Amino acid sequence: MTARLAPVGLPEFPTDETAPGLPDHIYAQRLGKARERMAIRGLDSLVVYADREHSANLSYLTGFDPRFEEALLIVTPDRTPQIVVGNECVGMAKAAPLPMEVCLFQEFSLPGQPRDKSDSLDSILSEAGVHPGSRVGAIGWKTLAEPDKLDLPSFVADELRGAVGAGGQVTNATDLLIDAAEGLRVINEVEQLAVFEHAACQTSNGVRRLLFGLEPGSTEQEAVALLGWNGSPLSCHLMLTSGERAALGLLSPGPKPIERGDPLTVAFGIWGALNCRAGFVVEGAAELPDDISDYVDKLVRPYFETVAEWYGALHIGQEGGVLQEIVDRRLRDPFFGIFLNPGHQIHLDEWVNTPVHPGSDIELRSGMAMQVDIIPATGTRYFTTNIEDGIALADESLRGEFESRYPQAWTRIQARRHFMRESLGIQLHPDVLPFSNIPGYLPPFLLSPDRAMTLV
Repeated sequence: MTARLAPVGLPEFPTDETAPGLPDHIYAQRLGKARERMAIRGLDSLVVYADREHSANLSYLTGFDPRFEEALLIVTPDRTPQIVVGNECVGMAKAAPLPMEVCLFQEFSLPGQPRDKSDSLDSILSEAGVHPGSRVGAIGWKTLAEPDKLDLPSFVADELRGAVGAGGQVTNATDLLIDAAEGLRVINEVEQLAVFEHAACQTSNGVRRLLFGLEPGSTEQEAVALLGWNGSPLSCHLMLTSGERAALGLLSPGPKPIERGDPLTVAFGIWGALNCRAGFVVEGAAELPDDISDYVDKLVRPYFETVAEWYGALHIGQEGGVLQEIVDRRLRDPFFGIFLNPGHQIHLDEWVNTPVHPGSDIELRSGMAMQVDIIPATGTRYFTTNIEDGIALADESLRGEFESRYPQAWTRIQARRHFMRESLGIQLHPDVLPFSNIPGYLPPFLLSPDRAMTLV
């Protein structure tokens, strides 16, 4: 089917005022699963590192994320986990839903703060059960090609290797949590999916407010206030740029006034959700320069048709390579500039991992939360176009549990599916649960936000 630009009524999807929470027992269950993976791999302990920017793995296991400082979680088979923190996180760590022994290690504190009250890291590791001859799995935030390479600060990695000695081994075990096929974090509990759905309501409602409230003459910093960020932890910096800076994509908003004719991009991400849109600050093609007046036909239409096919191919058991092939086949022309994986898994961090790459035989599974993320980078005056929305995959059993426990969210999900099918012409497999309140909605001309791409 051929996409076209047409008037489309975007429904309201009423959102619950209060976000669902994760019950404390979830963290104990996750710890138990991590210990099972330890045993299978023959590890004596797991050591999980986190800092302010890379806290998702630690937070997943404990419900605690460090502010300002670094932290280290030490997990052994049969004792209470130990959380090692700096001066300012001692109190916060005690509020974590997972019972842990809190240990002060002041080298994790900010520069210049007191360092006169804590033991050395080697003493802490020894007390926690990391001994000579131990096999330790180190978890940072990414996997590396060689398992002996660790993405931890050298002062931590050195101490770990010294603690196990020549007869021990320290290996990168981050894949236990983030492997695209088997990682613990890529398969979500129904409670976590409900939290992510509510997060997606916040981010997509914010982007919707911006799309329908954007006014030329306002500054980027004034426009970004339309997102309505409420203080929920961000998974990435707020992004909004216009004019020449918009082509750089990831920059934060500044004092520049947004002018008619500008390209503009915006992204809003909090834990569990992200939404992004891009287009031109005009009412229609007549306002574009003559050399890009075919913006919709040349870029937006083939892009939207690709996204629609990509959505339609989603289902449990689908191989990631098939999703990659759709994009490669439809947008292979170098003009589109697609170079990142078209789709990935999302969690507390915006990008966990991805099963979508050339030749991938990784099968999508029930419980996966995914990000529709197909980004043209033309490098030309055509700029870009973009749909970034979140979805989850759920088999019949998980769908039934979601509907029973979270009926209001389930009603929103079904309304989104209906809108995508009837108004946009995007057909979804029953496994697919759209979480965004602007699901697949793409208005290329931002001063005509009620005119969007559709296959209907």
